[in-house]
Amino acid sequence: MEDINSNLESLYKKIAAAALRVHRNPQDIRLVAVSKRMPAHFVKTALACGQKIFGENYLQDAQKKIEEIGPGPEWHFIGHIQSNKAKNVVSLFDMIHTVDREKLARAINSHAGKIGKKTSVLVQVNVGKEEQKAGVLPEQTEELLKKLQQFDCLLVKGLMTMPPYRNNPEDVRPYFRALREIAEQYTPKGYFHQPDKVELSMGMSHDFEVAIEEGATLIRVGTAIFGPRPSLEKS
Repeated sequence: MEDINSNLESLYKKIAAAALRVHRNPQDIRLVAVSKRMPAHFVKTALACGQKIFGENYLQDAQKKIEEIGPGPEWHFIGHIQSNKAKNVVSLFDMIHTVDREKLARAINSHAGKIGKKTSVLVQVNVGKEEQKAGVLPEQTEELLKKLQQFDCLLVKGLMTMPPYRNNPEDVRPYFRALREIAEQYTPKGYFHQPDKVELSMGMSHDFEVAIEEGATLIRVGTAIFGPRPSLEKS
């Protein structure tokens, strides 16, 4: 488990360096350690090393893990959500990164209201316009942001994206920049809960440094912390 500690130390050094390159405060970037399909003891090790935020994609796997680990971590849901699974996601997670349609937002709001919770959400934008990926199209983002204003139990904190994969991180820079520009375009219109602190969830293990340079406030990194994930068959 020493690898997790050294991986985190290395990662935070890279986060700080990337932030300072563009005159940003490294404290403004938060690391979401993507623990999907990783055993609970890996999360416990990362917790012991000071990591606080963990991201999960699969509800069933996450539920068991969260129950086993107990209080302490901040949990972010970063996977696709079916509206009929919104109840459990709302009860288990502190932030949901993947709101991309009004029906889902309505379900989240309803379940949050029933348990007296204000749920932090991000709107997922499909900046690459890839058919196989979820997310609202860039040109439809404002329409969805407007619709989300009707839901009293949603705190719309910002935007999230999963751009097309490219071997060279520089090739992904335009997509990260596009998400930042969308946020900058709509922040003055009052669509975000904290206009002075709009979250941008973007960047993964191979391209997070470029994402930080383009304004990421949340980066989602798994493999660079925990190593290769077990196959689904073994999870």
